[in-house]
Amino acid sequence: MDTNGNVKTAGRTLDVFETFEAVRRPLSLSELARNLDIPVSSCHALVRTLKGRGYLYAVGERGLYPTRRILGLARTIAAHDPLLERLAPHLKALRDATGETVLLGKRQDGAVVYLDVVEGPQTIRYTAQPGDLKPLHSSAIGKAMLGECGEAELGRLLASLPMPCVTPATVTDAARLMDEIRAGRAAGLYVTRGENVPDVMALAASVRVNDEPYGIAVAGPLGRVDAAQDSIAAALRAAIDRIREGEGMHDRRSPAGGAS
Repeated sequence: MDTNGNVKTAGRTLDVFETFEAVRRPLSLSELARNLDIPVSSCHALVRTLKGRGYLYAVGERGLYPTRRILGLARTIAAHDPLLERLAPHLKALRDATGETVLLGKRQDGAVVYLDVVEGPQTIRYTAQPGDLKPLHSSAIGKAMLGECGEAELGRLLASLPMPCVTPATVTDAARLMDEIRAGRAAGLYVTRGENVPDVMALAASVRVNDEPYGIAVAGPLGRVDAAQDSIAAALRAAIDRIREGEGMHDRRSPAGGAS
């Protein structure tokens, strides 16, 4: 376990698949070890385990590549995610209404983790991946999650929250960020303008599902989103209202799905 509490073996296993995703070709054992920055002996033990479980296979005499086993597992897991099953139709409808990328995320420790990304149809669009981690202070969903905090909790959090300068537009002053969070809370809408990714603007709002706060954002090129800000804000608020209405109906059902 490292100083951040991460289990090294688990991290290295994930690094294997992320390496193949990056290089997109078979690798020899020595190449994989070099990419992972670990000794060949350690890499060999890891590869042997993954081959024995059916996650890697040999290509030619020296090559290695992942099988489709992990893809099958991922599809099954994603298809039965209870949160995404309920919210996916709303996210896709919001994408269709705005023409921009829609993101679903929640606070995880001191960051925001993206749970779903529905990319817009435009050639030039904001792109991200589920599982991406974004700072609380510089992302629209992060601000929405901060807005879920009470005043005392928010003050304590901002006093200790690292606020690095992600872009030249990032707000790194706690007092200014506090003012922005309060304004966003009053408006029910949180905005970032190039604060997390240069030239990208995002609008976000929070919604509670199973009494847990989540954030939904619409993001795209700054100029395009800025010009359509009013219509995007209206579409986002309407989506949040529909989700809240659905949550009210869900709460009135019994666990078996019948009337309570």
